[in-house]
Amino acid sequence: MNLTDFKESLKAEKPPAGISNYLEALWHDAKGNWNKSHNIVQDLHSSEAAWIHAYLHRKEGDISNADYWYSIARKKRPSATLEEEWKSLANNFVAVKTGC
Repeated sequence: MNLTDFKESLKAEKPPAGISNYLEALWHDAKGNWNKSHNIVQDLHSSEAAWIHAYLHRKEGDISNADYWYSIARKKRPSATLEEEWKSLANNFVAVKTGC
């Protein structure tokens, strides 16, 4: 799967089978289900999940909480738009093929 395929999957009612939890969280976020996305990443204990967690809190507008999660992810809050950050996250996780 590449980024184009992943974006195309957003037309479906369910996320693609076999994708990582990270991509599933990003899929639900893109479909407008912030809570479902947040529920997925808050139970994962990795720097990758922390990065998505940070993005979600940034999107929510809770910048101090976002900054905390960016620090856990060992990232700095980007100056990119939320859409650009989502694309960067999605591109990273389709390329990584993580097992989480």
